[in-house]
Amino acid sequence: MRTAIFQVDAFANRRFAGNPAAVMPMQAFPDDALMQAVAAENNLPETAFLVPEGDDYRIRWFTPTVEVPLCGHATLASAAVVMERLEPQRESVVFHSASGPLPVRRTSWGYSMDFPLRLSQEVAAPPELVIGLGAPAVEVYANEFNYLVLLASEQRVRELTPNIAVLACLDRSGVIVTAAGDNDYDFVSRYFAPAKGIPEDPVTGGAHCMLVPYWAGRLARNAFRAYQASRRGGEVVCRLNGGRVELEGACVFYMEGQADI
Repeated sequence: MRTAIFQVDAFANRRFAGNPAAVMPMQAFPDDALMQAVAAENNLPETAFLVPEGDDYRIRWFTPTVEVPLCGHATLASAAVVMERLEPQRESVVFHSASGPLPVRRTSWGYSMDFPLRLSQEVAAPPELVIGLGAPAVEVYANEFNYLVLLASEQRVRELTPNIAVLACLDRSGVIVTAAGDNDYDFVSRYFAPAKGIPEDPVTGGAHCMLVPYWAGRLARNAFRAYQASRRGGEVVCRLNGGRVELEGACVFYMEGQADI
């Protein structure tokens, strides 16, 4: 079977920044094993598979090792593919997913996604988390998906060199580290998800579904300019909107072609 494939740098306004994703529009999903094999072959943080569903699309996301229930940057990349390549007259699209409907609309800067909120509770830091991070935690929060660790400063976040093998053994699939921003950003973060085959994710929409309500409570605000301080780095404009989170970012196309699968 031959299908279109697009590689897009999401949460980026230039190539080689943000988070790269593969987007593969199809008429029907192939079997799960084949999609997982394709994602492993693409060897990007995420591959998104799209199938038309009425006027909308159904979306599924795979890392090189597992299928995940929510992925922000590959949804952003998929919106760019739909509204710039497949149906350039469109101003919005809804992706139906394991996490429910995900509306995305075009903005003057890029695309704004309407995502589910991920609340968390403060917890005691597991010893493995402290050992894995190698830095003292100011606070630790958790939900069913991730740990969120507040560090003392933006510098601590940027300079962190965690033990990825230790973090892979935690009882959550990922670890978010965050701190208040020093200058241009309200907060900064990084995200480590070795249990999902991603030692460090460059820019993570799903992590911001947890970060936004956390920082809204801490700063008593609903709108933020955030930066994920990975090596590639990426900017996310975030808003808390009732029980949802709006995440806005830009995309840059890197590669377009055909794949035989």
